[in-house]
Amino acid sequence: MADQANTGRQETAAPTPAYAIELKGISKAFGPVQANKDINIAVPRGTIHGIIGENGAGKSTLMSILYGFYKADSGAILINGQLTPIPDSQSAIRAGIGMVFQHFKLVQNFTVLENVILGAEDGPMLNSSLAKARKVLAGLSRDYELDVDPDALIEDLSVGHQQRVEILKALYRQAEILILDEPTGVLTPDEADHLFRILKGLKDQGKTIILITHKLREIMEATDNVSVMRRGTMVGTVKTAESSPESLAELMVGRKVLLEVEKKPATPGAVVLQVENLKVRDEHGVERLKGISFDIRAGEILGIAGVAGNGQSELLAALGGMMRASGKVTLKGADLPLSGKGADGQSRRSAGIAHVPEDRHHYGLILDFTAWENVAFGYHNDPKYQKNALFMDNAALRADTEAKMATFDVRPPIPTLAAKSFSGGNQQKIVVAREIERNPDLLLIGQPTRGVDIGAIEFIHKEIVALRDQGKAILLVSVELDEIMSLSDRIAVMFDGRLMGMRNPETTNERELGLLMAGMSGES
Repeated sequence: MADQANTGRQETAAPTPAYAIELKGISKAFGPVQANKDINIAVPRGTIHGIIGENGAGKSTLMSILYGFYKADSGAILINGQLTPIPDSQSAIRAGIGMVFQHFKLVQNFTVLENVILGAEDGPMLNSSLAKARKVLAGLSRDYELDVDPDALIEDLSVGHQQRVEILKALYRQAEILILDEPTGVLTPDEADHLFRILKGLKDQGKTIILITHKLREIMEATDNVSVMRRGTMVGTVKTAESSPESLAELMVGRKVLLEVEKKPATPGAVVLQVENLKVRDEHGVERLKGISFDIRAGEILGIAGVAGNGQSELLAALGGMMRASGKVTLKGADLPLSGKGADGQSRRSAGIAHVPEDRHHYGLILDFTAWENVAFGYHNDPKYQKNALFMDNAALRADTEAKMATFDVRPPIPTLAAKSFSGGNQQKIVVAREIERNPDLLLIGQPTRGVDIGAIEFIHKEIVALRDQGKAILLVSVELDEIMSLSDRIAVMFDGRLMGMRNPETTNERELGLLMAGMSGES
């Protein structure tokens, strides 16, 4: 009878939870610094959810808690409606969470396949794991436009392809929730467009994606909802379609933010930098600069546009004394050595050249050293830092660093904190402050706002324009076309180590510059 009764009973399936992720009351402090304070956020399943905020707002800390890198001081994590403790990253992976970090976690001399299975091997014999991974990767590559040669070494891949490997790693571990931290900070425009096609494909397959970015254009184009953080707190979550870049920027910073660079027309003076037939070969003998010539005048910003890898980095390195070159370069009429004695960074600084390098981690900072020690680098012989003939005046250096931190709004404003303890944007402010505050005749500045939030971008742009208005010459290299267009007084476009043409930002457009960047037209 019981069996007969059961035959007419309809089994009711458990309802699918509306939210893939719920964070409730999350707090986290590092000593006196409150990184997260009572954070609440709910991410609907099958959506792309943006998280934005100034550098140091606590975004990466919050996601590191979700991924198990940090343990929250208080609060709860729910995955698909279930309370889910995440004490470590392995627990996060078991919960179906994958994370692609801003700085990739790949073994450079391993192949793509070897990186994908690393930590997810089926046993001590790797052949079966590699065979399984090869088959799975073929399917993932086909389904999500993640084409990567499985046998390629990571060190031989472009940054965009390395990022695809990180996404493949997460999907191979069956991630249903994918966190991406500033994913386009190191990508070309084309690579960024491809990434967002991939993310849309993942969303269409039911994956849930959290996108941490400071680029409001990407938020508006890619996300369904966006949460805004400010100084460790969550200040609001809105539907992207019902918001605007201006309203989001105001939520982030707590005030109205200028999204366009305000500057008066340039009034160029005498030529400061003259470059003639500059050539550079790398350590393998490959010619990276192929005889380029240009000049920059006092009170002028010359922007160099181009896809990364077309000689811009070598141009900055040669002018900054970091790479040997040939040709002729003069600064205010005086020849600058391009090789041998005097062709080094210290000599360039003594000549009146300041340099904000493209890669702050490798060339702008020593991450284990304190902020005040980093401010001294390259300028430690300045008389105001000297106590006597034998020792530097550390107290004067710390005081000088405190002043620079206040001027450039570095957070937290603690000179004794190690550089690695600051967010990427605040690290950039330290480097920019060190160089701009030296009152140089020529500023070389590469990717000035890479990984920097909207409020800091506005500030750095104002400082660059202010330096120009003081009559200084500025060479700006950026892969961000809107940055080049808005800051530059003239734009030079590079392709394959050559200058393809010089344009006026008021009379050109992104399409014309894009053609020049692709080497499809231009002037020799």
